[in-house]
Amino acid sequence: MTKEITDKRSAILKAAMELIAENGFHGAPTAMIAVRAGVGTGTIYRYFADKDVLIREVHRELEERMNPILMVRNAAERSLKERFQHFFFGLMRFLLDNPLEFKFLEQFYNSPYGVAMRRDKILNQKASDQRCDTVKNLFEQGIAEGMIKDLPLPILFALFFGTLASVARDHTLGFIELNDDLIYRTAEASWDAIKR
Repeated sequence: MTKEITDKRSAILKAAMELIAENGFHGAPTAMIAVRAGVGTGTIYRYFADKDVLIREVHRELEERMNPILMVRNAAERSLKERFQHFFFGLMRFLLDNPLEFKFLEQFYNSPYGVAMRRDKILNQKASDQRCDTVKNLFEQGIAEGMIKDLPLPILFALFFGTLASVARDHTLGFIELNDDLIYRTAEASWDAIKR
């Protein structure tokens, strides 16, 4: 891709993410996305077949940005708890440092787009990504080794990702002020909820 094409595509993705975060899916028509991106409405369809494809691509790019957070140096030498805390802290910092991205992700995961994708990832593994697989593998290893409660994966995911999202949301709304110490203590409490 040429730089101009890459720049336009990136501008469209950024505009879509921002407007959806600010106004929801229905409050972000393609015409408004085009204006924010500084392109013609027809230009969007040169890069994305339709708005659904655009929304899924915004999500895919955000997932790619989060995946490096789950890279653990010398993972085989780290305990399950250490890896869990690494994932929790890294993802929490991402959500706090990227509030618009967090708003987009919340809307995405609570929409038909996200529900279908989560069902496939957690239950069927049709569409996997590194973030989901890494956490899922940690849970499955922990259950097999008797370190994590033998609960259905959706419950373990809720205890992990649900805690992350809820605490990050409360920080964003000003109910709590998170610092590194409080994030680590929250990660510890989340670990306590799932450990045997």
